[in-house]
Amino acid sequence: MRDRPRRSSFAPPKLESTVVLDLWNTLSLGHLFNPLTFFFLSAHTRGQGRDEGRNRKLVVTMAADNSNVKERFALIKENLAEFLNEEIIKKVVDEGGHPKIYWGTATTGRPHCGYLVPAIKMAQFLAAGCELTVLLADIHGFLDNLKAPLELVMHRAEFYRYTISTLLGAVGVSTEKLKIVLGSSYQKSAEYVMDVYKMASIISEHDAKKAGAEIVKQTDNAPLSGLLYPILQVLDEQYLDVDAQFGGVDQRKLFIAAKEWLPKLGYKERAHLMNPMVPGLHGGKMSSSDPDSKIDLLDSPETVAKKIKKAHAAPQVTEDNGLLAFIEYVLLPASGLRGKKEFKVERERDGLETLVYEDIEKIREDYKNDILTPQLIKPAITRDLNALLAPIQEAFKNNKEWQEIAEKAYPPPPKKEKKVKNKGTRYPGGGKAEEKALPVRTNGDAPAEATEAAPSAQ
Repeated sequence: MRDRPRRSSFAPPKLESTVVLDLWNTLSLGHLFNPLTFFFLSAHTRGQGRDEGRNRKLVVTMAADNSNVKERFALIKENLAEFLNEEIIKKVVDEGGHPKIYWGTATTGRPHCGYLVPAIKMAQFLAAGCELTVLLADIHGFLDNLKAPLELVMHRAEFYRYTISTLLGAVGVSTEKLKIVLGSSYQKSAEYVMDVYKMASIISEHDAKKAGAEIVKQTDNAPLSGLLYPILQVLDEQYLDVDAQFGGVDQRKLFIAAKEWLPKLGYKERAHLMNPMVPGLHGGKMSSSDPDSKIDLLDSPETVAKKIKKAHAAPQVTEDNGLLAFIEYVLLPASGLRGKKEFKVERERDGLETLVYEDIEKIREDYKNDILTPQLIKPAITRDLNALLAPIQEAFKNNKEWQEIAEKAYPPPPKKEKKVKNKGTRYPGGGKAEEKALPVRTNGDAPAEATEAAPSAQ
């Protein structure tokens, strides 16, 4: 921010950009108790507020209080594992602007509760005044080896659109600055394709493989499409016209590649924000391919309770604890976005008072000291998670089109035909061999085959 000109102790500060606020309706108490603001308001109202018949209007500058800038930037940084080129975003925030950030997801596996981790972070971006673009990377999903055919990917992109927009709205933040873009809407343009060719001509096979090592399926005889995947993701930063890309730390190699590759085509370098990899319910990665390791966003409250009850959580062990990680990266920040950051653990069954936590460090400390146990936190997580999922499930229940898309995007697997096992005849009650009549000996030496039973003696 530029330095303000010197002024006398009684003159109000010169305002560079102003916002007109109604004193009685929209001024927060926090401003009233800020000494600088209180002095300014008092001086202003003494001079301008003598007319009792009018609502008193105050001219308040956001620049007069740096706390707003600091709070916005702190919310953007909260819980990030790493932030590359953060000065790019800080400059936009300091100038009172709205940083443009994008998050992309290949529309393949069905979204589950693991998606709540980036979704809550994106909700914080929106709350901090960022312009958020969600890229539904349908072409990326097709390019990644062994994922899904193109027609299925398109249905899944539509399912993701419904799910993500509803999920962000469920947290309680405004989605006015949210934009959802389908990758194929611009990735097939002549200009974009030409840039793909240009980048392919200056990037080595080794570098392309390295950039996509953590996010592209690796096989012994991988298709060429796997080399294009990182090139497309890097170019998306330019074509979505953003200041930064957001993703997990598993994409770090690709983000480093983007910093190096884009300037080679004459494009500017972007910032990169990275979430940590959060362990699943059983300590490993939460995966859509393993039904026991994930909770579907549309799972019933009973199913959610059952899966959390089965979750692995060793008493007094905080490392790789999926339950504690879920509290830290989903439930605590979600409650903060709704107005009050807290996590409650009820202990009525033990005749003890409810524990209320406002930060994860205290939760970890009590867990290590066995004040908090898996038996205590599992019901609390179940309660808060079901409350978070309820508006999503209600929206799905009331949207026929979303339900139809779900059936097309994730059709039930075909039923396997039951094969009838041939057990043979060598077991009790098995099939009996056809009985043959015994050969009948005639007057001659050679026995004759009887075609019917021999007549009884007269």
